[in-house]
Amino acid sequence: MPPGNLELATEFPAASEQQWQELVRGVLAKAGYSDEQLADAPAKLLATTSYDGISIAPLYTADDRPDAAIGLPGVSPFVRGARAEGSVSTGWDVRARHAGTDAAEVNRAVLADLENGVGSLWVVAGEGGLPVEDLPAALAEVLLDLAPVVLDAGQDTERAAAALLALHAARGIPDSAVIGNLGFDPIGLAARTGSSAKALAAELAATATLAAGYANRYPRLRTVVVDALPYHDAGGSDAEELGVAVATGVAYLRALTDAGLPVEAAARQLEFRYAITADQFAGIAKLRAARRLWARVAEVVGIEKAAAQRQHAVSSSAMMTRRDPWVNLLRGTIACCAAGVGGADAVTVAPFDGALGADTAFSRRIARNTQAVLLEESHLAGVIDPAGGSWYLESRTEQLAERAWAVFTELERGGGIAAELTSGRLADRLAATWAARSANIATRTDPITGVSEFPNLAEKRLDRPALPARGGGGLPVRRYAADFEELRDRSDAVLAETGARPAVFLATIGPVAAHTARASFAANLLQAGGFETPSAGATADVDAILAAYRDSGAGIVCICGSDRSYAERAEPLATALTAAGARRVLLAGPRNTAYAQAGVDDFLYRGADALLVLRGVWRELEESS
Repeated sequence: MPPGNLELATEFPAASEQQWQELVRGVLAKAGYSDEQLADAPAKLLATTSYDGISIAPLYTADDRPDAAIGLPGVSPFVRGARAEGSVSTGWDVRARHAGTDAAEVNRAVLADLENGVGSLWVVAGEGGLPVEDLPAALAEVLLDLAPVVLDAGQDTERAAAALLALHAARGIPDSAVIGNLGFDPIGLAARTGSSAKALAAELAATATLAAGYANRYPRLRTVVVDALPYHDAGGSDAEELGVAVATGVAYLRALTDAGLPVEAAARQLEFRYAITADQFAGIAKLRAARRLWARVAEVVGIEKAAAQRQHAVSSSAMMTRRDPWVNLLRGTIACCAAGVGGADAVTVAPFDGALGADTAFSRRIARNTQAVLLEESHLAGVIDPAGGSWYLESRTEQLAERAWAVFTELERGGGIAAELTSGRLADRLAATWAARSANIATRTDPITGVSEFPNLAEKRLDRPALPARGGGGLPVRRYAADFEELRDRSDAVLAETGARPAVFLATIGPVAAHTARASFAANLLQAGGFETPSAGATADVDAILAAYRDSGAGIVCICGSDRSYAERAEPLATALTAAGARRVLLAGPRNTAYAQAGVDDFLYRGADALLVLRGVWRELEESS
């Protein structure tokens, strides 16, 4: 007999959502929320909003399931995966990126990767990468019919594609066995380097003619990449990245069919490349929503037996940091997990030191082993659609798909992706999203571990050779940590010149128990700007604090204490510090007019613009030096 339903936790009384809401109400009341704020469902106060305007609740129930059918794995709309069996038997394709310029070094790195679990190669060639003529040397001993190569050659793609296919022929690989992707992507190239509408139109038509010719000759080879990374790197949201990717895919379908390919064959030429961040649920929903969107396109254009969108997921370069780069190991692991759970066909984890310059054998090893651990030890691919059935993820996937479709249709109404890109309208849209994101980074609403939160001023810097620049002139390439890291660079320069970092003295009031919370908060924020934070220790005596301040040699001070100690001592202490020569007085706590009138110049509190405060401190130091 088939087993009945498995009832979990039957020995416990059933709990209702209302009971949970009441518990939340009690916790928030203790946190200081008013009765008026808590009058409605208190859990709403815990909700957050994504950059696409999606409200993310703290709890999801069966009532939050989307009305739209999500289907089954391997069945359109492919939300639950491209194949009915998932990746259980094969895992996903572990893809390593190689951007070196020396053929011998690239070859050593390529062979090491392939011998240790990598399944395909993403090779940067042409400008800023491997010289096209060196492709044969870089791919020496590579079994090209087993380890497919995906080219990323920018303006040199035509030459690189011809060289790669000539290498296949020289090794006796029949046309029917050639696999990989030639990497034609004129729209992505225009996004990175800039292009006029006329030039892009001509390039798109020429590329489509070439790609169509290759498609007819090499039935298993893909020729086109829809690279959404430039839009993510410019600061765009998930829906913007997806909407632009769909619009680009549609533009390529039009161009390829105009070049003579049937629409089904044209769709088979495309592989989509997406960025995945350390926000694992956003990454999972992005890949699921992307397949849903492309299934809708296939339906509209009349592909009767549509296959799922082919996806290449890449750990985000925008989220990578130069400071405390070891944290990038965690970011890459989470991104890889999200890519695998989300159903990506191929996954690239960037080496943890990629933001610093050229990677190393060690960092490449860690990058590929990150995937090996998740595949071989955690068996992450051993479950078909592990995200299926999550009310939160199903809801977020559907909402993201709706917003991305709205972006796509808006781009189409504007004349298509090429027109929106070359006119600058798309750049303006991405810039608006970046402005919102950068504001959250500045206030540490979006914290960056090791940089804006928990910085380590004593960390040993890693030095890496710089990589040659690629392109330029198109969309900006941003990293989330760059503004905070620029302040840390200033601090390093001062240390190198004077032997000591700039400091902000913490005027701690009272015993440790009274000031430690705000002193720790202030030290964390100030160290994110590169400032040492000597303190007065445990004393309530104003004269003792002033003496410790003079001994510190710091010209800027931050008062740290409890509300009670502030009421008793903040105003006279601020006045005394100013009289003692402090050029700028800060206070760890909410803004207070009385303290400001007594000489406090700025306030440090949760939600404050940390970058604005830190730049103000730096400006004061530089003007007084």
